[in-house]
Amino acid sequence: MKLLGLIAAVIIVLLAAAAIWLYTPDKAEAALEAKYGVAPSEFLDVAGVRLHVRDTGPKHAPAVILLHGFGSSLFTWEPWAAELSEKYRVVRYDQPGFGLTGPDPTGDYSDARGMQVLAALMDRLGLARATLIGNSMGGKLAWMFAAEHPDRVDKLVLISPDGFASPGFEYGKKPDVPTLARLLPYTLPTAMVRMTLAPAYGNPAALSDEVLARYRDMMLAPGVRRAMIARMEQVDLQPPEPLLKRITAPTLLLWGERDGMIPFSNAKDYAALLQNCRVVALPDLGHVPMEEAPSRSLAPVLTFLSQSR
Repeated sequence: MKLLGLIAAVIIVLLAAAAIWLYTPDKAEAALEAKYGVAPSEFLDVAGVRLHVRDTGPKHAPAVILLHGFGSSLFTWEPWAAELSEKYRVVRYDQPGFGLTGPDPTGDYSDARGMQVLAALMDRLGLARATLIGNSMGGKLAWMFAAEHPDRVDKLVLISPDGFASPGFEYGKKPDVPTLARLLPYTLPTAMVRMTLAPAYGNPAALSDEVLARYRDMMLAPGVRRAMIARMEQVDLQPPEPLLKRITAPTLLLWGERDGMIPFSNAKDYAALLQNCRVVALPDLGHVPMEEAPSRSLAPVLTFLSQSR
């Protein structure tokens, strides 16, 4: 019995040591802002949120708003923003619950709240209309906004957009957040971040150490990991067909054929419902082509933006 007690004590000590070793606290806000919040970053009070925004390019040029996906930040657009800013006014921001914006004080991460913040930001910047470019979760926000506010959207570029049901995300049913995901606020080893991001790349080797470190830093911003859990808990997926059929804005659908997050096959579902849609497939690329192959993925977007309605 003494031996069993000793073994149990050793196991408890080892588990406690492992928990301490794996525990990952948030990083200091000041340190993150000193590294990532420098010019052209600015922090604007928008709809009650301190929003991390970058607004570049000629201020009187046609406006393009870039909307990132789940777990990402405005930095996902860095290569695209640099080139787009030569001709367009390019606005990008960390959506509430992510990056240097951090948690939404309201605790509301619904689609309706996302559209409210986007509209308020456009108002704050004096943008009556804009082209929306969205990836994944940001793609869903873009097409929902276009359906609800057609007078404010010139064109749409949807990159592997979210919106249709998938395993674990059913219409009208709250998703079950995996137990492993619920550990996110307590631990975030680099290996875990790499494992999570790798399926977003057609070629996982294209995920650089620099980009990996940036993703991890943004997830370690104060309160972001808990906000991510809250957003997952609040997903309310509804059949997208009624809204998609209402969209009149010219739409470019850009999709990596090796997308490991949202299957390329979903492209045909969007194309069947959108009134004015062109699909561009990207062979060998994954869920975030703007990171994986910036120049190649941006080329069809530049052509699309230069065309008249």
